[in-house]
Amino acid sequence: MDLKDLAGVLAVALTLIIPIVAIICSAISSINKKKRETELRKALIENHTDPESIKLLVEEQQEKSDKFSMLRGGCILLGAGLGAIISGWADTTPFNLYFWLPIVAGMGFGMLISFVVETRMTKDDQHPDPTDQP
Repeated sequence: MDLKDLAGVLAVALTLIIPIVAIICSAISSINKKKRETELRKALIENHTDPESIKLLVEEQQEKSDKFSMLRGGCILLGAGLGAIISGWADTTPFNLYFWLPIVAGMGFGMLISFVVETRMTKDDQHPDPTDQP
């Protein structure tokens, strides 16, 4: 068996194994979280804690939704894509530092654009237009 064949087999195996391991780890994490919540509830009930305190302690944690996460991700990916186009025009190889520089710079530029847009949108939300009020 040639070394190139072994590299191909290894690449395919890792491509299949990584998602499987990620799914297994997230399932284990979810099971452990549910187990901890159940133990907490049992301990609160056994200690005769009042119902209001139980509600406060056991209440589901509402994840704070980030309404700008899609904007941020889109700007970063757009910047990385533009950087990749520039890298392609520069005729550099992927093993060269100058291939990755425009991509990283594009991602930084995307983050900067995202920050500016987020700042303007939150400023508009905090300070409504006085002419809109009756």
